[in-house]
Amino acid sequence: MTDDRRRETLPVPAERAGTRLDRWLADSLPDLSRARLQALIAEGRVAQAERTITDASARVKPGQVFTVAVPTPRPALPRPQAMDLAVLYEDEYLIVLEKPPGLVVHPAPGNPDRTLVNALLAHCGDGLSGIGGVKRPGIVHRLDKDTSGLMVAAKTDAAHAALSQQFAQHTIERAYQALVWGVPRPSQGVIAGAIGRSPANRKKMAVVTRGGKPARTRYRVIKSWAQAVSLVECILETGRTHQVRVHLAHLGHPLIGDPLYGRSRAGRQPTALPAATLAALRAFPRQALHAYRLGFTHPTSRKLKSFQSDFYNDINDILKLLDSD
Repeated sequence: MTDDRRRETLPVPAERAGTRLDRWLADSLPDLSRARLQALIAEGRVAQAERTITDASARVKPGQVFTVAVPTPRPALPRPQAMDLAVLYEDEYLIVLEKPPGLVVHPAPGNPDRTLVNALLAHCGDGLSGIGGVKRPGIVHRLDKDTSGLMVAAKTDAAHAALSQQFAQHTIERAYQALVWGVPRPSQGVIAGAIGRSPANRKKMAVVTRGGKPARTRYRVIKSWAQAVSLVECILETGRTHQVRVHLAHLGHPLIGDPLYGRSRAGRQPTALPAATLAALRAFPRQALHAYRLGFTHPTSRKLKSFQSDFYNDINDILKLLDSD
């Protein structure tokens, strides 16, 4: 194909006989993820004896020679848009940053631009556009629009594959701090409940008895005020959609400001908090949730990396108000 960036010729050694084609190619080309190679196979860019191979699960045989045509990355659908980024760490393989509240991670209906992906494309340059998919280049995990805190993004295929594997195996350290209504009892524990689509509202997730994915959240109460509000640390043992928000709401202690799971009677019950403080809590415009700690194994150096992030000013202002009462 005329847009090939490179062409690899790979003979199958005898000891790899019977291996799936996509797995063998991923082992032979460590800079390309298995998902990327599966896509290349589906696109007809892998051949054996001049015959195009489109079955990623085909078993390779000794003596076969495969060619892989790796195309020039297509321009990402999102366009680069320069934005201020709070970068905590960056090298040629990945970038760690603090996502502010209100920033969408990747383009979607209703948010076609001014997303973190647009900002990363401008910051990292053309090399990012082919990493991890056209619409979500570099993204290996996400935070909700109104959740603030730490994120890591990949800058190479190999880094994307390695980080994605760590997320899939739940070996990434992800810790959040949240302001919730009430005081969880006991003061620390594990919330275990499968999460799936709410049968009552398809726009929401919920703890379900059937059809969901297993989810576990470790929590502990850091501080509480007037038995009405608590600061809670949550450590994810799994990574499901809206996991912290759903699990704490299921426990009976929804996040302050959560428009989807938190508009409950918890914030309307009588309390010893001053009226002005209670009004500020009820008016808080987003879920009071911050991804404050992130740890992972660097995909190249294999060293452990750990980062911590302070609250944004809006949550800090609420904490100061609570402490002043």
